[in-house]
Amino acid sequence: MKVKLEYIWLDGYYPEPNLRSKVKVVDAPTHEVNGKRVHGVGLDDCPEWGFDGSSTMQAEGGFSDCLLNPVRLYPNPLNKGMLDSYLVLCEVLNPDGSPHETNTRHLIGEEEEGLWFGFEQEYTIMKEGKPLGFPINGFPEPQGKYYCGVGNGQVHGREFVEQHMENCIMAGIDITGTNAEVMLGQWEYQVFSMGKLKASDDLWISRYMLNQMSEDYGFKIDLHPKPVSGDWNGSGLHCNFSNDRMRNEGGKKYFDAIFKTFESRHLEHIKCYGSSNEMRLTGLHETQSIDMFSWGISDRGASIRVPLSTSKDWTGYVEDRRPASNADPYRITYIIAESITQAEELEKTLHNMYSKVDVSDEVKEMIMTEPIQREQE
Repeated sequence: MKVKLEYIWLDGYYPEPNLRSKVKVVDAPTHEVNGKRVHGVGLDDCPEWGFDGSSTMQAEGGFSDCLLNPVRLYPNPLNKGMLDSYLVLCEVLNPDGSPHETNTRHLIGEEEEGLWFGFEQEYTIMKEGKPLGFPINGFPEPQGKYYCGVGNGQVHGREFVEQHMENCIMAGIDITGTNAEVMLGQWEYQVFSMGKLKASDDLWISRYMLNQMSEDYGFKIDLHPKPVSGDWNGSGLHCNFSNDRMRNEGGKKYFDAIFKTFESRHLEHIKCYGSSNEMRLTGLHETQSIDMFSWGISDRGASIRVPLSTSKDWTGYVEDRRPASNADPYRITYIIAESITQAEELEKTLHNMYSKVDVSDEVKEMIMTEPIQREQE
């Protein structure tokens, strides 16, 4: 029995990688389940596979072989043939088996299941060089009525969007919803997962299916953060996150430590949050300016939005609204996790240092805040 394995990887293009794929046909292995021999494919059944890195900006022509190392397996709901098919997400390795320099997944390291991520992937469906629903000449009516709109002329592309949502569910991706966005032809879907690797892997596969489906519809998926200039909303990849302590213990001081660390590393985060983001983060259209950092309760004009549910007792999650729609989720989850760890380490160090000082809580708070402010300066 033959099986199709669709190997998927990220190429070496800059500033954002493209998705690539090719199909490998293998004999389906048999496994014993409850005393019976059954056909089935697991990740261990997917071998490493070479490809021409000189055609993907990942090698020179004189020494062009790169390796695809399978890291996660998904059922393939896009399969149109009679054979069973799987989507095989891969990391790119050098010929000696070491991680390739374009392999951003390798940065993440070990999984942290207590760290949860929810991505809000915004994108624009393009048709003949314009957002779907835009007239051939000129523009549609001003935005405002298209967000979560219903009806002909209010939304375009719903069939495509809902089919993508169902395909994600059939692939085992925890897609939690979808909606029309503020600009005509612009949509969003939400993907949730426990762990940096799983969340990032799932988002890349959801993007892959989005792009492969567009082939059948004659669409082009645009992840540019400002697909239409002027008074039109851009596209983001808002990242909701929490860890065990945020969800269970929480506390205003702990959240403050996270916010202050994020503020001190604002430029580092921005470098990981996608290209052309300065066109979107202008301080308008529900964004904070790219050169400023702020957080606020229920504030969609802030860098970090604190949901009302979190602010009630300071337990829960927060939303980083800075990432652009074209950003690499591996880089996003990596720097968010690193900044949370840094905030906790600094909080612990300062607590140990100043807990023995016989001063008021207000003075201790000022002392513990000062090193973070100096780092930012």
